[in-house]
Amino acid sequence: MLVFCAAANLLSCKEKTSDSDIQTSFNEKSRSDGRFPNITATVNNAVVTLSGQCADEPCRTAAEQTASGLKGVKSVVNNITVTPVQAPVEISPDSALQKGVTDATKDFPGVKATVSDGEITLTGEIVKNRLPVLMQALHSLNPKKINNNLVIK
Repeated sequence: MLVFCAAANLLSCKEKTSDSDIQTSFNEKSRSDGRFPNITATVNNAVVTLSGQCADEPCRTAAEQTASGLKGVKSVVNNITVTPVQAPVEISPDSALQKGVTDATKDFPGVKATVSDGEITLTGEIVKNRLPVLMQALHSLNPKKINNNLVIK
C-alpha cells in the first residue's frame, strides 16, 4: 500500500513546464528553422499566442504546428497574418517606353509625350472621357512615373 501511495504521489507531482521555458523552446526552434523570422510568440498559462507575418499559408500552419508540438503547451492561438511577398515592378528601359508611348498616343492627336529616365511626361490637350484609356495604356508599359501635364477639355 505504501508503494502504491508513493507511486501515485510521484505521478501527480510530475514537473510542469514553465511559460518561459515554452517561449525559449519556440524561439530556439524558430531561429533554427529559418521559416519564421517575422513570428513572435508569447506564452501565458501554457497557451502560446503567435503573431507576426508569413509569406504563405504553409508557413503559418508550420509555425502553429511547431508551437503546438512543444513540451507543456496546452493550446496555440494563431494570430499570424499571411502577406505574400510581392515581386518588384520591372521598369521598362527608355527605348522600349518610347516605342510603346508612340503606339499608345497615336490615336490622341493633341497629346505629346516624352520619355526620360523611365518617366513619361504628357503635354497638350485631351478630351476628359479619353484620358482613362490613355493612362491605362501608358501604365501597362511599366514606366517609373507618368507626369500628366495635359489640359483636359
